[in-house]
Amino acid sequence: MGNWLNKMEQKFGRYAIPNLTTLIIFTYVIGYALRFIGFTSFITFNPYLIMHGQVWRIISWIFIPRYELDIFSLIMIFFYYWIGTSLERVWGDFRYNVYVFSGILFTIVGAFAVYLFGSSGGNDYMGLIFGSAISNYVSTYYITMSLPLAFAATYPDVEIMFQFIFPLKMKYVALIDIAFIIYDAYRYPWFAKVIIFISMLNFVLFWLSTKNISVAGFKQQQRKSSYMNAARRGKREGSYQSSDGRITKHKCAVCGRTELDDPMLEFRFCSKCNGNYEYCQDHLFTHTHK
Repeated sequence: MGNWLNKMEQKFGRYAIPNLTTLIIFTYVIGYALRFIGFTSFITFNPYLIMHGQVWRIISWIFIPRYELDIFSLIMIFFYYWIGTSLERVWGDFRYNVYVFSGILFTIVGAFAVYLFGSSGGNDYMGLIFGSAISNYVSTYYITMSLPLAFAATYPDVEIMFQFIFPLKMKYVALIDIAFIIYDAYRYPWFAKVIIFISMLNFVLFWLSTKNISVAGFKQQQRKSSYMNAARRGKREGSYQSSDGRITKHKCAVCGRTELDDPMLEFRFCSKCNGNYEYCQDHLFTHTHK
C-alpha cells in the first residue's frame, strides 16, 4: 500500500487540500451553529431520504458534531487539532487527505450497506424509521477518534499533557481511545457497531501498511513531507517577477537571485523554516532559519 500511495502522491499530490485539520474544526463550528438554531435534522445522513431525492445528505452529515458543546468537547477539539496538524506535518498533505477522506468514504459506504441489509423486505415507513436510526450514529466522530490511534502508531512514546493536566504517552492515550470505542460498540445496536468498525477502516489500512516502518523512518518522512508541501505551495503560488519585468520560477530568499541571473543555480525549499522559503545553493545551508 505504501508504494501505491507514493505513486498516487506523485500523480495527484498537487490536488491535496492543505490545512485540512483546520477545515475539519471549522465544520464543527458550523455544526454547532446549526445545532443551536435547530437545523441539524435537515443535514443528517438518512439513507432512506437520500434515496428519495435529498442527495445533499450524502455529504452534509460531516457538519454534525457528535455531542453537545461543553468544556470537555472544547478540550477534545483542541486535542484533535494538535493531533491532526501534527499528522499533516509528518505524513504530508496528500497522505493525510487520503486518511481523512477514506474514513468519510468508508462511513458512507458502510451506512448504505447497513441500511440496504437491515431494511430489505420492509415497507417505506420501516425504511424511514431505520434510516433515521442510522442517522444517529453517522458522524465524523469516529474518524477523528482514529487520529490519536494513527499518531500513537507513529510516535508511541511521545508524551503529552492529556486533558491539559496529566502527562501521558501517546500509546496509553490510544488505549484509552480504544476503550471508549469498544464501550460505544458494546452499548450501541448492531448496525451502529458495523458503522463504527467500517468508519475506522482507514486506520486499519494505515496500520497494516506502516506497522513495519520505524519511528526514525517517520522522522525522515516528516522532513520529506515538509519539503514536498513547500515545493507544491511554491508551484501553486505561481512565479516571481524580476526587476526587468521577466517572469521567474525561483528566487532566493536571501540574495534575491533567480534562475535568470544564472541558469546553473539550483534552488531548494528549506524544511526547517516556518513558511514557504526557497534558497539558492549558496544560501541553503548557511541562512538563518525563519
